[in-house]
Amino acid sequence: MRIRHTTKSRRVVAAASMAAVLTLVVTGCGGDDGGKAEGAGSSSSAKPSGEDKGAGEDTAAGDKVDPNVKLAEIKGQGGVTLVVNQVQRDSGGFITVQGEIKNDSDQAKNSGGWAGSELQLINKNPNSVAGAALIDKTGKKRYYILRDTEGRCLCTTGIVPIQPGKSTPVFMQFPAPPSSTAEVDFFLPTFATTALKISG
Repeated sequence: MRIRHTTKSRRVVAAASMAAVLTLVVTGCGGDDGGKAEGAGSSSSAKPSGEDKGAGEDTAAGDKVDPNVKLAEIKGQGGVTLVVNQVQRDSGGFITVQGEIKNDSDQAKNSGGWAGSELQLINKNPNSVAGAALIDKTGKKRYYILRDTEGRCLCTTGIVPIQPGKSTPVFMQFPAPPSSTAEVDFFLPTFATTALKISG
């Protein structure tokens, strides 16, 4: 009786241990797959890594920007329009421009040219708005889009062709001019240059 009871107890303990190991293995696999799926789905915005993550974290995640606020409507080539909803001075010495690019034409439009002409920037940031810049006329300085340590812009990347009548949200982050500068000219290749007031 005692031998049977001991054998039975060992079997129960072995079965329980095996179930625990299998649970850990399944949980571990599930976590990896979930992470991959989540990463694969986030193609419209650049999430900075490393030391610059704090600068882009607030903006890349799609902060609450009121789409009804239109600070500027900038005409681009081929029937596209950039509507600027926010120009915010952030803590840490950054300026973030957020808005959306609308396709008012009858053909799909891609982001060709919006990344600028610098080859390294284009290669690291395909289908992006990395060619944007701010011009401080008072201080006579031009501020280019920020990049992380790997050369990726703190801006929207992976922009898919915009279908007729549709739009895509975009954000761009720049070094901030001095606090005394309240207005800058905004430039994005293929769009008209326009003056923007800085808030914050």
